[in-house]
Amino acid sequence: MLSFLQILTLFSLIIPLYSSPTPLHFIKRHSFHKNAINSQPQQYFQVTRPLPFDSLNTSCTLPIVTHNFSNTYGLPPVSVPYSPPLNCPWTDVVLEIQVSCQGEQYDRIAGVWLSGRELIRTSTAEPTEDGIFWVVRKDVTRYSSLLAQENLTLSMMLENIVNDYFTGVYQVNVTFLYYDTSPHPAPAPATAPAPDPDSFDPLIVIPGEDEFYYRTSRKLKSVEYPLSFEVNYEKGSFELYDRPADLILPISSSGIDGFWFRIQNESDIHSKRVEIPPNTYRAVIEVFSSAHGDDEFWYSNPPDAYLLNVEAKESGSKRGHGAYREVLVKIDGDLVGSVVPFPVIFTGGINPLFWEPVVGIGAFDLPSYDLELTPFLGLLLDGKPHSFTFEVADGISFWLVDANLHLWLDAGLMEVQACIGSSEPEFTLERESKFDGLGGKFEVEAERKAKISGWMNMAAGYFTTSFEQKVKLENTVKYYNNGLSKLVEQKVKDKSEFTIKSGNGEVIFYTSTKREYPLKLNTVTLPGREENTYQMTTKLETSIEEKKTVGESSSTLKDRQECNGWMLVKDHDVLSGGAYTHQNYSFKDAANCYSRIVVAENGAVLGDSSSLLCVHSL
Repeated sequence: MLSFLQILTLFSLIIPLYSSPTPLHFIKRHSFHKNAINSQPQQYFQVTRPLPFDSLNTSCTLPIVTHNFSNTYGLPPVSVPYSPPLNCPWTDVVLEIQVSCQGEQYDRIAGVWLSGRELIRTSTAEPTEDGIFWVVRKDVTRYSSLLAQENLTLSMMLENIVNDYFTGVYQVNVTFLYYDTSPHPAPAPATAPAPDPDSFDPLIVIPGEDEFYYRTSRKLKSVEYPLSFEVNYEKGSFELYDRPADLILPISSSGIDGFWFRIQNESDIHSKRVEIPPNTYRAVIEVFSSAHGDDEFWYSNPPDAYLLNVEAKESGSKRGHGAYREVLVKIDGDLVGSVVPFPVIFTGGINPLFWEPVVGIGAFDLPSYDLELTPFLGLLLDGKPHSFTFEVADGISFWLVDANLHLWLDAGLMEVQACIGSSEPEFTLERESKFDGLGGKFEVEAERKAKISGWMNMAAGYFTTSFEQKVKLENTVKYYNNGLSKLVEQKVKDKSEFTIKSGNGEVIFYTSTKREYPLKLNTVTLPGREENTYQMTTKLETSIEEKKTVGESSSTLKDRQECNGWMLVKDHDVLSGGAYTHQNYSFKDAANCYSRIVVAENGAVLGDSSSLLCVHSL
């Protein structure tokens, strides 16, 4: 009996017998890996680290949505009123989504918003005959100022179709979990009276030798902070980055078709006019984006010229326009930042059998991306509304994009004075294409550099700010064996730095984020034994490595998946197949370590080990 990997090796050596265009998104028509014991529903999961309060008891819970998403395509989101629970002190909040489904169904994209501010973007797993279920838990404490408000509206969008072909109904429960993680107030030093909060400068709070802090107090709808940079001497930095914003504004659509903007092509521009409070001293825009339709696998798209040649044109494929995409964020028409998103692979993507029961990186909790706008306060603090615009460079149908604007307010002033300084943008884009018939090689290299500076005068004094971003994409798409074999290799690097200096030039706050996410995808298509079928073997390597630094503290995340598999396909239907997935996850910061290795084959978990000692490395 040949092993699974030996079978894959034999497939890769077979000479292709015919040419057939192949999609990269599929649906499992049958349950190949039934649970032999009582056919119980199977739990799916995304590998991630535990939340710091997972082991704690909640102060209270708020079940807020219970809904069966069946024929919801084209309908507005499901909306319910939200107010925080009464008589419940809390410091941290978790959004929990429980989902179950049985039957046959495509994966679907979903989002949850609170009065137009997106809290999470997620996607569903493709179900089986026996049924599946999963739980997503996201720390949403950064939205505390919003979650503390009454009489808001929580909305959830999940467009689904149910008929004789697609039978799966997604049963969803959404709950907020509130935790009180605050320690008992520290006693005052014996040699000095307890500090009087009113004696502190309204913008600068400095702890004494006994680590006295002007502490966060959050109870019911009251979220009180010293609106300040808080100095942490243990880390040697201002912990501005970790303090939730005082105000969060939605940069989103009306909500009739979901609050995300639907961007159809590179010329499709969506915007919203926003006026920010005059006492804003920091601004960060949090961008959510996801690619769908013809652009779901944008990183594997050939140029249009390849699709227009005589042989490739017969496929009728619209998945072209090359393999460079970048979400551009503009204010009043000027670029202020950009994102090359991590290539999240949904559970119907590449090979659906890869994602049983371990889903792709980010599939249940798609990443969002923070862009620093503080140096642009000189532009924004003029008492006028400004146009925030989103577009996708080189994009085709379709992308879903929106954002939250996080603002920190100075309680000591009615108006912060600010001025925008110098800007140094650079952008290069190089393409090289060579093809003959269905064979070809296409290379893209894009690099964007931007540096912007500014200054602001507030209750704490005079400060200068600077934000620097560098994004680089390298991509190669290669077709060989008369177009039946395809190799995709991509590497994205993103580095951003934000610095605040005092009037005398001393660095008082520094944060940086470095990300790398390489991807390698190799597919080989072979003729199937049955009419109008084909057999596809696939090898996938995808990973993300991220390092965040705040002052002298840093955290590192490494997450890597390696997948091998084959499937027999008719149209988009997977008739049979097999798959192997290996995932290695590790996280480390100044206080915690966590690592986990998961191995799955043919729908079953073969190994799942975790450690708090970070003994595993990538």
